[in-house]
Amino acid sequence: MFGGLSGLNNPPGTDWGERMLNTVASQTIRHLFTRSESVEVSVRCYPSSKLLQGSIDSFKMSGRGLIIRKDFYVEEMSFETDAVAIDFSSVLGGKLTLKQPTQAVAQVTLTEAGINNAFNAELVRKRLQNISLPGLAEISGGESISFSDVQVQLLPENEVKILAKADINNGELVPISLKATLAVERRRRVTFQNPKFEAEDIPESQQDLSRTLTNALAEILNNMVDLDRFDLDGVMMRINRLETQGQKLIFSGYAQIDRIPGNA
Repeated sequence: MFGGLSGLNNPPGTDWGERMLNTVASQTIRHLFTRSESVEVSVRCYPSSKLLQGSIDSFKMSGRGLIIRKDFYVEEMSFETDAVAIDFSSVLGGKLTLKQPTQAVAQVTLTEAGINNAFNAELVRKRLQNISLPGLAEISGGESISFSDVQVQLLPENEVKILAKADINNGELVPISLKATLAVERRRRVTFQNPKFEAEDIPESQQDLSRTLTNALAEILNNMVDLDRFDLDGVMMRINRLETQGQKLIFSGYAQIDRIPGNA
């Protein structure tokens, strides 16, 4: 399942307890993801005798090329905790169980290609199909509207350009083009602020209709990108900051880990 799994090669002098804990933690964390290129886990405990009481100084994980819930690609993910309390008896049984929830500093990097692939995932496509909005009833003759072929381009200063097509159920596909600024709301929801219609990308005969549909698409996206929908089992992510860097979108924040999750 995995292209590579490191974290099992410990520095010289690492005691047997840490080696065993690193091995168990690596085997546990890898099951968070459907696939991965690499996962590295490092657990520190000094002096090692604290491990017998279930006390760990820090727990660090970093992964690359991760697939979450079969469809969502993450270029890089990392988190690092402070002191953690674990059930040492669970480690002897080949598992990792927390005695109490803990928090970790976290960073997640998405790529432009990964974001666009996510729009093809069934979970996302369903939320873009058969939409009924009061403001669009006149356009669609009372029928629902579906959006497809969504393409996102990451721009400097947290801007994005979004292209899409709208099917208004009369056989006409209406192209959509907009620019917006990415922002974070309540540390869990990504919003598309100040959407601006890009008329130069749209045939003149369809511009009025496309402008109306642009605002509708922005409204739908604002209610769709919520981290709570994509949380790993037992791990809640929160965003403090996001930033576009070239063709990458980087989130930094924290993760609250209530329990070590099962398979993703």
